[in-house]
Amino acid sequence: MNVAIVWFRRDLRLADNPALAAALAAHERVLPLYVHAPDEEAPWAPGGAARWWLHHSLTTLDADLRRRGAALQLARGPSLRALEALIAQTGAGAVYWNRLYEPAAMARDRAIEDALRARGVGAHCGNAALLFEPWELRTGQGDPYRVFTPFWRKARERLPSQPPLAAPTRVATPALSARLPLAALGLLPRVGWDAGLAAAWTPGAAGALDRLDLFGESALDGYPTQRDFPDRVGTSRLSPHLHFGEISPRQIVWRLGELARGDHGAAAEPYLRELGWREFAHHLLYHFPRTPTANLNSGFDRFPWAADDAETLARWQRGRTGIPIVDAGMRELWSTGWMHNRVRMIVASFLTRNLRLHWRHGARWFWDTLVDADLANNTQGWQWSAGSGADAAPYFRIFNPVTQAQRFDPAGRYLRSWLPELAAVPDALLQQPWRDPALLRRCGYPAPVVDLQSSRAAALAAYQRMRAT
Repeated sequence: MNVAIVWFRRDLRLADNPALAAALAAHERVLPLYVHAPDEEAPWAPGGAARWWLHHSLTTLDADLRRRGAALQLARGPSLRALEALIAQTGAGAVYWNRLYEPAAMARDRAIEDALRARGVGAHCGNAALLFEPWELRTGQGDPYRVFTPFWRKARERLPSQPPLAAPTRVATPALSARLPLAALGLLPRVGWDAGLAAAWTPGAAGALDRLDLFGESALDGYPTQRDFPDRVGTSRLSPHLHFGEISPRQIVWRLGELARGDHGAAAEPYLRELGWREFAHHLLYHFPRTPTANLNSGFDRFPWAADDAETLARWQRGRTGIPIVDAGMRELWSTGWMHNRVRMIVASFLTRNLRLHWRHGARWFWDTLVDADLANNTQGWQWSAGSGADAAPYFRIFNPVTQAQRFDPAGRYLRSWLPELAAVPDALLQQPWRDPALLRRCGYPAPVVDLQSSRAAALAAYQRMRAT
């Protein structure tokens, strides 16, 4: 019982890690372990961008552990088999981990917990990913929330007030004869498409804390007014760090509280609310586990989507729709593995409204290309955009990509940064270059894949047909 295994998953940090803290408190030696078992997350195994991030995050976690006298043990799945092998090798009497909330992961974890306890091995779970467990907040009638505002009102009153757990100064670990190299997991791409990701991001807990500090010092005060403008650093860009657990929401809330006690109170509250949306997404996924592929609002099962069109979908995926703000966002995504939230809403509206292609096509593409691909957030975002999810508007929301670009990229800096063929286009034509067909021919930019006005009308008509059936 003097040895325990800490099974790291998407909690790749040492600070504010409940499973690690509990194991260190109860055992003399702790073996840090990561098991690569993507098949156990099917049909939502990590996409290419997420695998790139995971490789570098595991590298930094191992370095952090080595500075404390330990090292990260790596294994291939199945997870239970890997755990049982290390239990036999080390004599570990317990396994500690932090919970995941995706349906496949929850089912896997329950089976492993039962198997470990059946052989007399302790199985202990913590919460490292959320401010609240998804089952903790319910309506007055005991039902799960389907509307964000009352959910956040209750959550806001119950935010944790204790400081996050400190990182351990030393981790005593059992000696093992062999260690699987990280390269053996095959996480990095075989072809070099990842240069843009490497230029844009610093995975790992230190990178997460640096980004939080930078946001607090330089962008938090302007967050309420600047967060919708994609041409500037007005958001925290902490989403991939949160997804991989390199930083906890408790750490962020604590830091925001420190800033709010200074001169940043008014600015901290809107950002805190965005953390609330993340909690709400996990709440919805837990209570409605079919929503990654099924409409939360079953009325949308009758929506007349357009027939699948591989060529049109490919133009959207590669940023060749002929609609500048859409194409700029899709190219940013392909290059950096990330897209500004305002632009995510615009490209999602264009796919599901103007092209009338099913939201599942967009969710799948985002899943493979986003470094912050998170099943709860991705599902909530796409269902919200399609109108089939929680907090959908009482009307059929359709973003006009031209007016959105004019409002949130008025100087055209974002468009020109991602659409070099339009860099020299006059401001009057930048958001609508199709108004000058000769200009399109000269610069090589494609004509629009669809007419915005007529496609909007067709989408509204489709919505009315759905409501009439």
